[in-house]
Amino acid sequence: MSQTILITGGAGFIGANFIPYFMTQHPTYKVINLDKLTYAGNLENLTEVADNPNYRFIKGDICDEELINHLFDEYNFTGVIHFAAESHVDNSIKGPRAFINTNLLGTFNLLEAARIHWLDAPFKTKTNCENHRFHHISTDEVFGTLGNSGYFTEQTPYAPNSPYSASKAGSDFLVRAYHHTYGMNVTTSNCSNNYGPKQHAEKLIPTIIRHCLDLSPIPIYGKGQNIRDWLYVTDHAKAIDLIFHQGKAGETYNIGGHNERTNLEIAETICHLMDQLKPRADHKKYAELISFVADRAGHDLRYAIDPKKITSELGYKPDENFDSGIIKTIKWYLDKA
Repeated sequence: MSQTILITGGAGFIGANFIPYFMTQHPTYKVINLDKLTYAGNLENLTEVADNPNYRFIKGDICDEELINHLFDEYNFTGVIHFAAESHVDNSIKGPRAFINTNLLGTFNLLEAARIHWLDAPFKTKTNCENHRFHHISTDEVFGTLGNSGYFTEQTPYAPNSPYSASKAGSDFLVRAYHHTYGMNVTTSNCSNNYGPKQHAEKLIPTIIRHCLDLSPIPIYGKGQNIRDWLYVTDHAKAIDLIFHQGKAGETYNIGGHNERTNLEIAETICHLMDQLKPRADHKKYAELISFVADRAGHDLRYAIDPKKITSELGYKPDENFDSGIIKTIKWYLDKA
């Protein structure tokens, strides 16, 4: 049976890395990329698939219920991989409404369209829809914050601390409900911080690189001691592909790389590598640009994921560690500069 997959938010950072990877892995699949093209979406990040006859881009909003149902009617999707989300925490603090609309209402619209088109009744799939799957991409931020030890697992209670993470937690619960109430074939993944090529300029790692190139102060929140577990974006793409095809219906999978770093360590590592890759003309060190700014409201101290489930059940193994991935990332931004 031929596969036609709806990918939402495919022009964003992770989606724009996922689609080329996914289409290389599955060259016979048709991919429809639906993206609203907000500030976070950039079609220039998809030039490698733009001319592929199995790829089509549609500009649209997942909050547009009529559009979503029309697309399901027209393309008869066999799967949905749902990236589309408002995801920048600082923006959610300044203007939370867009996060509620996109992350909750938009996810609901997609689930409803899938339910109507794939199911005749609860737990009764339509003919030829038995293997249709809805995969939902979420975040480790729904779990709240950790102390100095321990890891998020799939059993960790949700405790979101920002409007962004609260809206993502709500969307996760909607996906779960559609499995338990209607029997829809769904999977969810919660990933740690991604980094790599094509990331939006305002995120931490691109910001550090950009400020190095501009020789301007590198802003680090608080004392720089907030810890994140970093995952190279192509390793995330690999994990999503694995879950979409081999994950168990109704299950969630945590994706992480065991690459914990403080924000200050991230800045110092990038500055050190920039000293080697693009030395300053004035012979000073880039680390001299590091400056500390007022901390973010409700800033979670530490995130760290235990990826044991996806590793043991699906055989997942990342290809990059932070030391290898960050060099690839910096080189990509230097080539682009």
